[in-house]
Amino acid sequence: MVGLFALWLPILLSAVIVFIVSSVIHMASPWHKNDYPKMEKEDKFREALQPLAIPPGDYMVPRPSGSAAMRSPEFLDKLKKGPVMVMTVMPNGMTPMTMSLVLWFVYLIVIGIFAGYVAGRALPVGAAYLQVFRFVGTTAFLGYSLALWQMSIWYRRSWSITFKATVDGLIYGLLTAGTFGWLWPR
Repeated sequence: MVGLFALWLPILLSAVIVFIVSSVIHMASPWHKNDYPKMEKEDKFREALQPLAIPPGDYMVPRPSGSAAMRSPEFLDKLKKGPVMVMTVMPNGMTPMTMSLVLWFVYLIVIGIFAGYVAGRALPVGAAYLQVFRFVGTTAFLGYSLALWQMSIWYRRSWSITFKATVDGLIYGLLTAGTFGWLWPR
């Protein structure tokens, strides 16, 4: 067994490596360029919503008051007429990147902690590189990717966005696994 304290270096270094690679993937490559297409008649849509002053948050439209209301003719008519959407309303203005980047880095550390914990419980000091790679890579991939599928299953998020995020998660998992395999205590 290997304690988490002994894994501080691969946890932090894998977070730094994934942070850099994810930045390159999202800013320097065209991979995610078309994830969110421009809405037709965006200006009309915005003009219609602005007077409503919807506070930031997550919304479902139409939203029934309960399971009985889901079968009511009024609710079924709203569904038929549309629009039907799940939307996130963000605060007005530019999104401050600093806090998002800090939270992303913290998330990367958390994934490293969990991956290190699983591998540390399963493997001894001096474990072979490929054993460490397998345990850490699988755990990190699960943390980076699989929970995203729920958004496509339940909320109809584009499967292409989910697929690309899963590929990203595979890359991040492999990088995390390689870092841990390299720096595993001997």
